[in-house]
Amino acid sequence: MTAERSAELARDPGRLREALIALDPVAAARASEIRVVHAPGRVNLIGDHTDYNEGFALPAAIDLGISIALVPTDDARVALTLVETGETGSFALDAPIERQGGWLDYVRGMAWALQRAGARPRGFRGLLASDLPQGSGLSSSAAIELSSGWALSGGEAPTMPTLELVKTVQRAENGFIGLNNGLMDQYASAFGVAGDALLLDCRALTHRAIALPAAVTLVACHSGSPRKLESSAYNERRAQCEAAVATIQRTAPFVIALRDVTVELLEEVKPELEEVTYRRARHVLREDAFLLQAVDALEVDDLATVGELFYASHASLRDDYAVSSPELDALVEIARGTPGVIGARLTGAGFGGCTINLVHDDAVEALRERVMRDYPGRTGLTPRVFEVHAAPGAGRLP
Repeated sequence: MTAERSAELARDPGRLREALIALDPVAAARASEIRVVHAPGRVNLIGDHTDYNEGFALPAAIDLGISIALVPTDDARVALTLVETGETGSFALDAPIERQGGWLDYVRGMAWALQRAGARPRGFRGLLASDLPQGSGLSSSAAIELSSGWALSGGEAPTMPTLELVKTVQRAENGFIGLNNGLMDQYASAFGVAGDALLLDCRALTHRAIALPAAVTLVACHSGSPRKLESSAYNERRAQCEAAVATIQRTAPFVIALRDVTVELLEEVKPELEEVTYRRARHVLREDAFLLQAVDALEVDDLATVGELFYASHASLRDDYAVSSPELDALVEIARGTPGVIGARLTGAGFGGCTINLVHDDAVEALRERVMRDYPGRTGLTPRVFEVHAAPGAGRLP
């Protein structure tokens, strides 16, 4: 089995069902009961490391994701096979669920979090296919958790409001996996709208659909360097933001999160902050401002302004938040020098993975050619370039 076959089956629920029937005798005996569920990955157009600071983000669910064909069972046992490798993992729902290391922890974590939310996850026999590159920064973890949430609910919508499901996925990440992240990724994967990005208010936990411009394509460029989102590095960034808030509160007790801090207030308390803490906070304030300006510009089709805000955001993530890499910087530089590219920036948490590029339709091939020609010589790595489109959120496939 290969990544190519996994990608093919992820896009074809009928073939994924057939593959499960061929693999599993339980599924073969109960073929009419097989369901297929899917959760998309996401790109974040702008607004990174703002979600856990109660700011804003602008993600879009994309037409790459994770699909699981499954037959529900009543034996309190989960058995799931990966199409790409043929590896099967299993665990019991009626025994303590603990981390074991590896990909199945995301499924275990979702079962653990559902139990703590008062749900009763069901066992299943399943086959997982993905066309979402792992380590790309396109949120494969949220996609596997959300698709697992549906699978653990018998292939139906979990018996909780969608926002509660999003919070349950976050609980799996924070409490089981150990990554102290926000909820942008799982929110976008759950609430995605075809053709639109979501202006997400991470404090109110509400969103507004933002139409993407016509004759413009979203292009992801994978650096060939897997995103190394170490829990310690990510959690350190969050702790630095929390430290900034704690210091600022001594001057301004009304501050709850960095969202409440103005540029003037940050400059006032700068002497009391460590330099690195100040820079982390400055990024968050700038990023929220860049995002809101970008939304205003998108709504009046001012693509030149959107592009400049993309580049400004990337520079802030590189210089103040220190989550870029030489590879991501090279991709942004190549894109910036390609006619027809409106803007480019790293997407997601950084530390490797992908850039997202806003590109005029007639310039997509030119960007692909330049990246494939220039990037390997600069980095020694082989990139991937692929178009992505805003897609609906998680659900059951026909």
